[in-house]
Amino acid sequence: MKKKFLLGTTAAVVLAAGTFGAVSANATAPAAAPAAAVAKADAQGDNTRQTTHLTIEAATKAAQATLKAAEKENQRVSVAVVDRNGNTLVTLRGDGAGPQSYESAVKKAYTAVSWNAPTSELVKRLTNAPTLKDIPGTLFLAGGAPVTADGAPIAGIGVAGAPSGDLDEKFAQAGVASLNG
Repeated sequence: MKKKFLLGTTAAVVLAAGTFGAVSANATAPAAAPAAAVAKADAQGDNTRQTTHLTIEAATKAAQATLKAAEKENQRVSVAVVDRNGNTLVTLRGDGAGPQSYESAVKKAYTAVSWNAPTSELVKRLTNAPTLKDIPGTLFLAGGAPVTADGAPIAGIGVAGAPSGDLDEKFAQAGVASLNG
């Protein structure tokens, strides 16, 4: 019997606290702000920028052209196309391409778009700045090419798996060229 009384008392205290909280919340709630004082959520003017992005159709076209260029020379490669932010748009792993080639292609594409330069050129920068290679997600080996619009990078194409980075980059450049024609 004593337990029932305690439970009943506890329930009454909780109910009273809940009611007090509800009354307190209602009593202190601010009045609605006048419509004129509400700030617009739309950013305008110098607060926004329009950017150019490679479409998925164009990324697919470039990846396929890259893979075809490699196949013409009997090379087994993987191809990756990333957007301006380094997000993967398309990857193709050619028949017989090595298991490491997939990830390497993505990293080369990311590196090319990040610095808006072919990765073969970026390799040369390691002499003066060897810690560049420590940046996560990058790979400073030839085989990556940026895709630009009005001089600004909008995508990167990376290729990996050929016996040399020069070949990888040649194939990546074929993908870039396919977008210009």
